[in-house]
Amino acid sequence: IGGEQMMLEKRYLHRNDWSRITSRRYSQKWVEEQDFTGYIALTEIHEITTPFVKTMGGKNVCIIDKNYTRLQQLPMDANYMITTTFNDKGQVVQWYIDITNCNGVDQGEPYMEDLFLDIIVLPTGEVITKDEDELQQALENNWITKEQYELAYTTFYHVLKELELGTFKLVTSSSKYREVLL
Repeated sequence: IGGEQMMLEKRYLHRNDWSRITSRRYSQKWVEEQDFTGYIALTEIHEITTPFVKTMGGKNVCIIDKNYTRLQQLPMDANYMITTTFNDKGQVVQWYIDITNCNGVDQGEPYMEDLFLDIIVLPTGEVITKDEDELQQALENNWITKEQYELAYTTFYHVLKELELGTFKLVTSSSKYREVLL
């Protein structure tokens, strides 16, 4: 892409771009509570082309499969989004936290602008950080500004600290919000 300005990826919660999922049910809801104001969205995965498996913590972890559900929590007052994957038994597979440039709504569809950095939390409590190299490359190629780079790291370290202290509430509320949309 060279030195030209690359647009940050705008990802909508409905994720209709996922060709791996061939049959799904999607629902979303606006929530205003003390600990969370924003959108929650649930994708119930009925049929897929192939399971999506990643190696994490030295183990193969199935992220997408038939009868899995994915809950997304998009706070309107923060620079992150959390996606919780539940297996076919309703057990958490992972919490995936995207660091975002902004969260918003476009023609009634909630979205986030991905700022590259990601944090994965496994049910064991293991925390995996991802894509610091991509953020650095984005800065070096002028795809993001220095301010966006700093915003990404400030948010990243803030979320990591809350996870360490056990005060990152969206992890503990994901099962409750999944039930709201089932």
